[in-house]
Amino acid sequence: MMTPEQRHRILALTPIKRLSEGWAMLGIQVGHRCVRGPETGMVMVRGRMGGSGNAFNLGEMTLTRVSVALDDGTPGGGDLGHGWVAGRSREHAELIALIGACARKAHWTRHIDAELIEPLSQLLDDERTERSQAAAATRVDFFTMARGE
Repeated sequence: MMTPEQRHRILALTPIKRLSEGWAMLGIQVGHRCVRGPETGMVMVRGRMGGSGNAFNLGEMTLTRVSVALDDGTPGGGDLGHGWVAGRSREHAELIALIGACARKAHWTRHIDAELIEPLSQLLDDERTERSQAAAATRVDFFTMARGE
């Protein structure tokens, strides 16, 4: 079973059209309401040289976030789901939050992971491999020959 963080990463990296189609194919129909947002703002992106050096501010990026509650009759409003996505897509962030809230329900978790998250993860991996192979095809190796003096 995936962690919520792993699930969220895959959902945020998946284009909204593909995500919407995959979610519709699951056939999970549940009412929900936004309890926070959608809100669009800026966040500071930090980096590290070589992955382990001192942290530095790389710059700002636009981020959209939303929190939803399922309308399932549970006192207090049901399970909460939170969605964050780079850019200004309110629909994408809300869909991520809805899927996250549904995945908190034990009877939907395996179904969501097996039928939605795993195929999307495989597609993302395949696309990453294809981009890597395309970049590797244009790679130039430079070497230095020693003079025979």
